[in-house]
Amino acid sequence: MSDKKLSIKRELQNLKEIILGMNRKVVVIFLSVAVLQTISWYITSRRFFRVNILPSYQFEPDIYLIEYLFWFIGDFVTFFILPFFIIGFFLKEKISAFGLKLGDWRVGLKISLLFFLIMLPLIWIVSASPSFTVKYPHLLSLREVWSKFFIYEVGMLIYMFAWEFIWRGYMLFGLKEKFGYYSVLIQMIPFLILHNGKPLPETFGAIFGGIALGILAFRTRSFIYGVIVHMGIMFSIDFICTLRFRVNDYGLGINSFINLIKGIF
Repeated sequence: MSDKKLSIKRELQNLKEIILGMNRKVVVIFLSVAVLQTISWYITSRRFFRVNILPSYQFEPDIYLIEYLFWFIGDFVTFFILPFFIIGFFLKEKISAFGLKLGDWRVGLKISLLFFLIMLPLIWIVSASPSFTVKYPHLLSLREVWSKFFIYEVGMLIYMFAWEFIWRGYMLFGLKEKFGYYSVLIQMIPFLILHNGKPLPETFGAIFGGIALGILAFRTRSFIYGVIVHMGIMFSIDFICTLRFRVNDYGLGINSFINLIKGIF
């Protein structure tokens, strides 16, 4: 019995030494990301709004837009404001060390522009399918009123800023010192998991997208260009799909393009 007690005591002592010898910054990053993602899933989600807040506003005509804004702003607090305080008070570092800076802006803007030149023709082609167009924007009622559309897109920008920061800023640069370029792969994994449930091509695409955006952030020392690329794609999809719906034109030629331009006004 005494030998067993000694063995347990020895194991606990070894475990204590292992824990005390771990890299404090890496531990804080991993644990805080786990906590923050849990807060996002259970408290700042659209699901939470629907269950706990929606019943009080069932006669509000713009309630679904408010639901999305609750999610966008809630995740901005969860994925940017809270990490901001963790960086300052627990890690005692400057937030610029986590990618909140322009970094190598020449490379960042060139790559962002190149990416758009590749993606815009693809978006134009896939948006010609009504089955695709009907899915964007996610809140279809936005297609009827431009003011609501742009309110939603501003909310989406706030959300995308925080979304890129938590993975390509906080996690990537927080782990960079310890894991180097492997941090690009590490941050890709939760990014991919959070795409589960979406269409299969989009989920597989998140693997390559997460890696590409991670490399972009690593190379430019900034997550800002990930925001530009990610938000640029989402806005382009929403905007083009909305125009196609409003003018009821799903063609690919120049006449369709002209019709969509007219639909802006």
